[in-house]
Amino acid sequence: MPRKKNAPALATGTVAKAATAQPTLTSLRGVADWREAAAWLRARGIEDIECITPDLAGVPRGKMMPSSKFTSNTSLALPSALYRHTISGEYPEETGTFRYEPRDSDLKLVPDLSTLSVVPWETDPTAQVICDIVDTEGKAVPYTPRNVLKNILKLYEERGWKPVVAPEIEFYLVAKNDDPDYPLHPPKGRSGRSILGGQGYSIAGINEFDELIDDIYHFSEKQGLEIDTLIHEEGPAQLEINLRHGDPIELADQVFMFKRTIREAAMKHGIYATFMAKPMQGQAGSAMHIHQSVVDIKTGKNVFSNPDGSASKEFFHFIGGMQTYVPKTLAMMAPYVNSYRRLTPDMSAPVNNAWGYDNRTTAFRVPVSDANARRVENRLPSSDANPYLALAASLGCGLLGIMNAIEPGPPTEDTANEGSIELPRGLLEAVSLLESDPALAGVFSSEFIGLYAGVKRGEFETFMQVISPWEREFLLLNV
Repeated sequence: MPRKKNAPALATGTVAKAATAQPTLTSLRGVADWREAAAWLRARGIEDIECITPDLAGVPRGKMMPSSKFTSNTSLALPSALYRHTISGEYPEETGTFRYEPRDSDLKLVPDLSTLSVVPWETDPTAQVICDIVDTEGKAVPYTPRNVLKNILKLYEERGWKPVVAPEIEFYLVAKNDDPDYPLHPPKGRSGRSILGGQGYSIAGINEFDELIDDIYHFSEKQGLEIDTLIHEEGPAQLEINLRHGDPIELADQVFMFKRTIREAAMKHGIYATFMAKPMQGQAGSAMHIHQSVVDIKTGKNVFSNPDGSASKEFFHFIGGMQTYVPKTLAMMAPYVNSYRRLTPDMSAPVNNAWGYDNRTTAFRVPVSDANARRVENRLPSSDANPYLALAASLGCGLLGIMNAIEPGPPTEDTANEGSIELPRGLLEAVSLLESDPALAGVFSSEFIGLYAGVKRGEFETFMQVISPWEREFLLLNV
């Protein structure tokens, strides 16, 4: 019988046949156990698998192997020094609480099979899986990014709560450039012209890169990653992807994978996608806004709302905690020298510690919603941040506010970005604040803070070795 017009075609091949007996094999993302993993890989003819994990910068690190070896109980190891090098690949000198493991012992990769998915841009059938990090005795390593976030979630779980988050990630498309001294500029779109700024929410701006965006959607769908919305932001060829709300680990995993996906899709079209916080002078920076709420595990009710629909004391204490502690953890949300170029007045980024109702000039915005969806949006993190660490910092600060019953200041009714900057003005100041408060070591671990601070100071010293165009322009012949 002929197929009706517009009716979906029946699946063909091995996957379709196997799906009849085992629906799990149709899953785009994740399996329950190793038996299902082996069947899932066979059904897709997967030849290689990438076992990846985020380093401190959020860069995927790991190993690739044949799929047959992956399912044969192979032990995967990485050196502990992997979490002690800078973004430029250098290893800072030991100082203060920053120390290297004396033997540079192995750390073990433990695949999280719920993250198993295909790698859609590879020509050979390839899969990928995100891994947790444990030591040789099987104990979770506390300073690795995924474990830092998991430890924060455990603190919520001890109170019978579960955080819910929804990240929004901004990024720029830029023309290819092999000279780091040459300023970046937007690529040409389908019109043959470079797109200009002032295209916020412009459909025409999105249409300039239709084929690239189609590939982003296609790659995402193949990996089981769900995009909520995509918009054009204010900067030239600056886009934003919004993700559906959900579990913080799952959403951090998605941001981790989305960054890789978007870069690969852009490379396919001969351009770059960058998540630098401030890639172009004079243009808006790129943020990673984080919407946050907390639900009761047993009832599923929003902890931020009372039964009568009014805001709860936990809601206000969460905001109070963010006002108190986010400036001290800003190094986890704005992790590079470049990040602080975004946090400047009059550039569409908050430079304050204020909160307000539906006020985008504040650092902490409470969107208009009903009681069930009451949430707080943290507008300070930049898109260059490691998503696991940015989420851990934001949720950890809010939890400290609840634990210590910290009352927030009054909500800001008017523009909050006029006046002095109320945040650390640079990376070194931010790192010092991260080390300054014992309460932070209590939720993030002193081992993580010491290691992270040492790496950030090492990156700053590397940056200080570079002479900028500004110095050559204004100091060369004037001083």
